[in-house]
Amino acid sequence: MTGEIVILCTCASDEEAEKVARRLLEDRLAACVNVVPVSRSYYWWQDAIESAEERLLLVKSSAVLFADVERAVREVHSYEVPELLALQVSDGSADYLNWLRSNVRPTGQ
Repeated sequence: MTGEIVILCTCASDEEAEKVARRLLEDRLAACVNVVPVSRSYYWWQDAIESAEERLLLVKSSAVLFADVERAVREVHSYEVPELLALQVSDGSADYLNWLRSNVRPTGQ
């Protein structure tokens, strides 16, 4: 996958969401991280249906940085299996995409 991506990531608390967001921004792995304050997730975990209140992060980044994003999230995240789903950006405002590209770490650095 190449180009820009939006990564979905959920966190257990406001504090964890801020920790993940700041880590990604400080490491220049994301140009922007939106935190959707509270969502209710229903999911399978260890053969049972579970439910939890979570915060949803929308991480704007580059596909070439996904492995680095995953590594950084795993270092600070509390979940055994954090949600990390990359969605390819098919189009967008040229000004916004240029801004995004200029605010993430260049490839290989």
